[in-house]
Amino acid sequence: MSNAPEGPTPGFLVWRLSMKWRVAIDRALAPLGLTHAQYSLLASLLGMRQSGLRPSQRGLADHTGLEPLYVSKLARGLEAAGLVGRAADPSDTRAVQLSLTDEGRAVTGRAVEVVHRLLDGMLAPLGGLDGPDAEAFTQMLTALLDVPVPAVTVPPTKE
Repeated sequence: MSNAPEGPTPGFLVWRLSMKWRVAIDRALAPLGLTHAQYSLLASLLGMRQSGLRPSQRGLADHTGLEPLYVSKLARGLEAAGLVGRAADPSDTRAVQLSLTDEGRAVTGRAVEVVHRLLDGMLAPLGGLDGPDAEAFTQMLTALLDVPVPAVTVPPTKE
């Protein structure tokens, strides 16, 4: 008798949904010249700016869940594209603050519209982006993201 669950596990479903979402975002944003990772950085910058924040690269990494080194690489590329400005943080000489340029705000605004339309369609089975089931789904995802990752050790092999 096996302890294997019947059907897909929650982990497998989360993985599949995240891959489906990433691919869909990449395809939808390609005409704007953006990838999903770039969008995550730009949209987060826009949202943080609207809240009165000017995050450091580290703060943006913490917010997005991306590795700080990857945020730095993305920020340099977006700066070269004229979408992001990088400046020394006046309160911490080791930190770099990020901001959207005028062009970055315009491109990000268009990208947010595209992503919201896509999300609304993907959440259609839950009543769309503003549906009550989508709100409950968002609360469940938030609860899962708020749980620290438990330490798991691999037992030694029996020889």
